[in-house]
Amino acid sequence: MPANLPPEAKAKLAKYSDAKTVEEKIRALEEFLSAVPKHKGTENLRLWARRRLAELREELEARKRKKVGGGPRIFVEKAGAAQIVILGPPNSGKSSILAALTRAKPEIAPYPFTTQTPMPGMLEYEDIQFQLVDTPPLLLDQPESPVNNRVVGLARNADALLLVVGLDEPRPEETVERLIGFLEDRGIIVSRRKGIVRVRKDRSVSGLRVIVRGGRMVGFTEEDLRRLLSTYRIYNAVVEIEGDVTLDDVEDALFTTRVYKPAIIVLTKADLPGAVEKAKRVIARRPEGVPVAVADARTGRGLERIGEALFKMLGIVRVYTKQPNKEPDPNPLILREGATVLDAAKRIHKDLARKFRYAKIWGPSAKYPGQRVGGDHVLRDGDIVEIHSK
Repeated sequence: MPANLPPEAKAKLAKYSDAKTVEEKIRALEEFLSAVPKHKGTENLRLWARRRLAELREELEARKRKKVGGGPRIFVEKAGAAQIVILGPPNSGKSSILAALTRAKPEIAPYPFTTQTPMPGMLEYEDIQFQLVDTPPLLLDQPESPVNNRVVGLARNADALLLVVGLDEPRPEETVERLIGFLEDRGIIVSRRKGIVRVRKDRSVSGLRVIVRGGRMVGFTEEDLRRLLSTYRIYNAVVEIEGDVTLDDVEDALFTTRVYKPAIIVLTKADLPGAVEKAKRVIARRPEGVPVAVADARTGRGLERIGEALFKMLGIVRVYTKQPNKEPDPNPLILREGATVLDAAKRIHKDLARKFRYAKIWGPSAKYPGQRVGGDHVLRDGDIVEIHSK
């Protein structure tokens, strides 16, 4: 984009944006593809529409299979403090990483496609667990493969990603770049340096409300933004911007749903000759802010701090609840950084939040043990909270 779309094609895209169900989105995209002109300017947009249509059809089929109890299990229900999906090309060592970090026992073999369906396992970190999910391999040479659509769906639903590439490859740095590029083409980015735009229609907002977080609007003004959105019949909305974005990025965001997923690059087979030099090349060319772990899954070397790295990148806060005159519950509530006492109360029960009076706090966010605070008090990792209600 911009693709200089005719009004009819823009109307079809607007219909897709307004669609609520999978069936409605499928029909809208089919209508769009029949209306959009075929020329170089629309090539990327048509490619996105075809891929998104394939993903939606796969999602619809998965739902039908689930209803009748047939077909392979594709999606994995989340468990633990967060779900981390393991991605990589064939024979990269994904299953070995899952086995080394959890008690799961995946089938491991020196030939491709050993992993046919997602397999979860739990990684223990201090007093919480992360759910790791091994996936079928991504086929980077066959971007339109149905397998890729299923794996991308898992990645979109995840809280974070492990990108696994083997150091037995001649040029693993290129494979890492291809893997990250593949995800970016599907709207999944792993570095916050890439701009992200969210356009949320909101009739309670008069006109546009633009929120810029840690970035800027490159080469356009709010008036330019208003004119662009009006061509898609969007007049009242909240536009959230993270990082540096262009007007093209805003137009992409109307339909492609770009999301940020924190990720760790895991380089396996570190015991092989030449692995150190290859790993240095990957580290030199990695995206900014994406850590790299160089690992030998057989011994566990290089995997010791994966749990800690996930904990920090996910911005998790552990909060321990207690009742008056009793010891704190050893099982923490898992909240995100910036969460308040009222957020904790809502997590426990909506009635507790509705009838909230005050809370007492012990721990890092308290000025003194047992400090009395209101619902807007921001919690920190390790806090103990005692909530009092009406």
